[in-house]
Amino acid sequence: MKSKITEYNFPDDLKNMDSDELDLLAWQIREFLIESVSRTGGHLASNLGAVELTIALHKVFNSPKDRIIWDVGHQSYVHKILTGRAEGFSSLRQTGGLSGFPKRRESEHDVYETGHSSTSISAASGMAHARDILGQSGEVIAVIGDGSLTGGMAYEALNNIGSSDSKVIIVINDNGMSISKNIGGVSRHLNKLRTSHRYAGAKREIKNRLDKMPIVGHDIARAMAGSKDIIKYMMIGGGILFEEFGFTYLGPIDGHDIKKLMDTLEQAKNSEESVVVHIITKKGKGYLNAEKDPDKFHGIGPFDKETGKEKSAKTRSYSDVLGETMLEIAEERNDVAAISAAMGDAVGLSEFRRKHPDRFFDVGIAEQHAVGMAAGLASCGIRPLVAIYDSFLQRAYDQIVEDVCLQDLPVIFAIDRAGAVGQDGETHHGMYDLSYLRSIPNMMILTPASGEQMKDMLKYAFYVDGPVAIRYPRGCVLTDPEVKMLLSKGKGSNLHEGISNLRIASGCDIDIWAVGTMLETAVKVRKILLEKSVDAGIVDVRTVKPMDLSCLDADATNLVSLEDGALAGGFGEALAAAVPDGYRVQRFGWPDIFIEHGAPNDLREKYRLDAESIAERILEEIERKA
Repeated sequence: MKSKITEYNFPDDLKNMDSDELDLLAWQIREFLIESVSRTGGHLASNLGAVELTIALHKVFNSPKDRIIWDVGHQSYVHKILTGRAEGFSSLRQTGGLSGFPKRRESEHDVYETGHSSTSISAASGMAHARDILGQSGEVIAVIGDGSLTGGMAYEALNNIGSSDSKVIIVINDNGMSISKNIGGVSRHLNKLRTSHRYAGAKREIKNRLDKMPIVGHDIARAMAGSKDIIKYMMIGGGILFEEFGFTYLGPIDGHDIKKLMDTLEQAKNSEESVVVHIITKKGKGYLNAEKDPDKFHGIGPFDKETGKEKSAKTRSYSDVLGETMLEIAEERNDVAAISAAMGDAVGLSEFRRKHPDRFFDVGIAEQHAVGMAAGLASCGIRPLVAIYDSFLQRAYDQIVEDVCLQDLPVIFAIDRAGAVGQDGETHHGMYDLSYLRSIPNMMILTPASGEQMKDMLKYAFYVDGPVAIRYPRGCVLTDPEVKMLLSKGKGSNLHEGISNLRIASGCDIDIWAVGTMLETAVKVRKILLEKSVDAGIVDVRTVKPMDLSCLDADATNLVSLEDGALAGGFGEALAAAVPDGYRVQRFGWPDIFIEHGAPNDLREKYRLDAESIAERILEEIERKA
């Protein structure tokens, strides 16, 4: 055995290893993951739990001919190691480095790109049908966590595959977790399956005895097929969900026993029918800190591997402001509720859940249901807040349109992680909310520039008789003293009369209209322009919709819009369409491409959205016009 993971020639070396070598390899991989992720940050706990599973998959199957699809994809680090990418882990999730998710451009072994949950089985179904249509060979394997099975799309796919002749292997990696602890009927069902060894043992014993009976034993065994179904229902309660869908069910088995995993996967490989392999793993396996606190180590920044403590200091975030303000509002009103899609702690609602358990609802990874449920609550007099990451809210677009806005129901959307969020890349940036929400009738969109503004907007939103979206970024609230001073001098309308845009600085050449937290960038841009003898005013855009033009200055007909979102369909486009003739708008935002992973500041520099580049581009435009 080689001493370092980077010394192996994967995947070829894996094929020649015996059982003892595979066990040692699992230990080496865990050591390598802890060392690497402690330096770069990343998704640690889920990968530690999937080490033996990934080794067994690559030992039994031949990737990429056999296609392995990783649901969500954050647990694909071991897969990347075993397909020859260990050397790249020093750049994991860094600008220009190895992605934390499967990427087709990275390797032929990444056969499908994932980032959101519950999609792998549908993709596997399509790949299996394509294989059969084209007359090809090879297995299609979807690896999905029990948390992702709270998403309805997974069941649409299961239902379709169960009635299909195209074979798919589905591996359920069951660790009882998504990001937070799993809840709901599916979680309870899987828990019953975990403890159903009595059924498997009883079934084997009955079959063995009947097969040994001379002449009639086999016929009796066939006649008792119905009785065995009865045993299933008695032992497990409620039936075998996956067999009812039309799959052969294998499990549950120990997901940290490589030999058992390989034997079971071989059985699935040799089956002519679609198979569900149910394995039980421990999230954070092999690293005590992650085993004790898998939530914390689901996604973590650089940390001290001895103590498990993150190296960056904890700062007050917009998510914290949400949690604090919701507690205040809930003390004043008993008609307030909060809904999360498996991320209550991440969006700041852990204390709300603890203090008001009857008014907090974690629906699992089911964003469509979260929004539909909120509409139901709102239609009966409850004021629900739905707190979801920006990128994940896209999954509920139809419900926002049809269930909430069409009925003009008072649902508040707390849209966390808006804009460029950094290291998780294309699937996690919150680029499109302004574009798609702005086009929906009845929707109000508010964009705070500071923690104080966010608190005011939340309190105001609960008195609006219609849908309100409040979008805010990942990370700490406004700390720049210069910006805070400007905000304190600005004048806006009274909160109870509504939210309006706010002028915080005046100029006579141009006005910079900054959406939400882009205000901080606007102040830096203004400072650079003043040094170049260009006077610039600043408008703090607190309301994207309805469009508020009260801060238009007749003398400043050259406008600049700054937004941390897609240019296509964004605020700048709306502003350009709304201003009277004679005004010109130069727009700044993210271009019409998918933005890769990387540190947000690096990405802004690359796409010329940092303060220096924006000022330079404004000056270029002034020169061009001159």
